Parts: sequence; structure tokens; C-alpha cells
Amino acid sequence: MILHIMHYSYLKKALQEGEYAPESLEKEGFIHCSTPEQVIDVANAIYKGQSGLFLLCIDESKVVPEIVYEDLYETGKLFPHIYGPLNMDAIERMVEFAPQADGTFKLDRQ
Repeated sequence: MILHIMHYSYLKKALQEGEYAPESLEKEGFIHCSTPEQVIDVANAIYKGQSGLFLLCIDESKVVPEIVYEDLYETGKLFPHIYGPLNMDAIERMVEFAPQADGTFKLDRQ
């Protein structure tokens, strides 16, 4: 399972189009994702205090484009990157991802 954080407006568009192709795909050539262990650090670094977010829970075995685990920013951590538009049938769940009162995020493991 890999995860991707996105704003509701992008989710709505992806559901209408049947695939997800964010700006990062055009600009960087891939879709940024995280493992469950990485997602909170990413959320707190990039999305702190933002609302209207969803967390996509993606089944790697169903993703059509290539997934490559890379350390592009020399962090010592390998992050999963999807090299092409994400096919929507690879998404197992979509969950609202709201910040806590202090603006930080927490992952509820259910």
C-alpha cells in the first residue's frame, strides 16, 4: 500500500476523468507518493494546516504505470513515485485527511 495526499478539487476531477494526472506528473515526470510510515512527515512538512485534503490508499499491484522507489532529495529515504497517470481502479480507499486543531496531521490506523 502506498499513499498520496491530494486536495478535493483534484480528486473530483480525477474521478470524472477516470485517471489522476497532477501537475507534478507534467513538471517532474511522476506522482509523489509515500509509504504509511512516511506520510505524516510529508503531510506536516507540506500541508500543515490545510483542509480539504484526501488520502488515497493505493494498491501497488493494480497501478498500471511503473512505480519506482527513489531518494531524489538525498534524505536517505526511498519514496514511491508513479511514472504515469494513476488509474483510478488502483485506489483501494479515499479518506478525508483533516489536520488536528494545531494544524498537524495524524494517521489513524484502522
